[in-house]
Amino acid sequence: MSVRRLLVSLITGALALLTCAAPAAADPLYTPWSSLLPGWNDQFVPSSDNTCAAGKPSCLAATLKEQTRILGITGAACSHNAIFPLAYVRMTQTYGWTRDQAGYYADVPYMNHMDAIFAKYYTDAYYNWSSGNRAAVPQAWLSALDAGKNKTVTGAGDLFLGMNAHINRDLPFVLYASGLVNSSGVSGKGDYDAVEKWLNDDTAPLLAEAAQRFDPTTDDTSNALVNYLSFQAVSTWREMAWRNAELLAAAPTDAARQLVAQQIETYANTVAQGMLVAFAVNPLPLLGGNPNATRDAYCAAHNGDTATTVYPMGTPAPYGNKIS
Repeated sequence: MSVRRLLVSLITGALALLTCAAPAAADPLYTPWSSLLPGWNDQFVPSSDNTCAAGKPSCLAATLKEQTRILGITGAACSHNAIFPLAYVRMTQTYGWTRDQAGYYADVPYMNHMDAIFAKYYTDAYYNWSSGNRAAVPQAWLSALDAGKNKTVTGAGDLFLGMNAHINRDLPFVLYASGLVNSSGVSGKGDYDAVEKWLNDDTAPLLAEAAQRFDPTTDDTSNALVNYLSFQAVSTWREMAWRNAELLAAAPTDAARQLVAQQIETYANTVAQGMLVAFAVNPLPLLGGNPNATRDAYCAAHNGDTATTVYPMGTPAPYGNKIS
């Protein structure tokens, strides 16, 4: 299956679900950031004394610090699990840039909180996986992180596997736990959808930077059509995540909610299995050499490069956590 055909099939399959939806080597000892924040709660509580529960401005710096820590661990080592945290750092930096623009979001604290909770789902999955606590890691994340560790997919595959686990699997639960209404008690969907513009604008610069620093093949299929299809897949997944969160919230019983949760897990796992095939790397030496060896050697020489393709927010430092 080609990457383009996979993207088309993912969009088509997700749209079908929308229309028929019913109502490793361990890192150094580390305590996840979420456990260090007194009063941390996934629910958005504007009156909370906790920085992230209330969505205070300083929460974003704490979020970005955690993400850049993982990027530093994986990127400098040329782990194949570095491309997703690179993408996540850039997305968080871009979010910081947009939230400082007057009127971009109707409720910035609501978005700050959602940003932090979303990141916590990824960082907890990563640290549980890296410490060997596999039982605490969702299957979609096991597929993504194991593929990176075992070097079984391309750089684009590492990126899409991470996005699938985080959007298709994590995001519905994040939205449900955080709450679908903002500080004023009205739907937060408008601010949620406002993210779409900068996600689209960041697609080409991100693929270029990932190719420049970690795997030169990452943007081999990057052109206007593939970038459009890639963004449409992400956009469709995000819409489905919101609808799945609504289904979780509307479930009349715990058993009904568990059924929705299982459907979310199953879909994310099914998408992951398709990606493992579509983006697979042949580990045997080919006419042009072993692609993993080529990728690793290239990364060793370039992982600290500064991006040459400018993001809407500007040009970020390779491993810095400064919010533009």
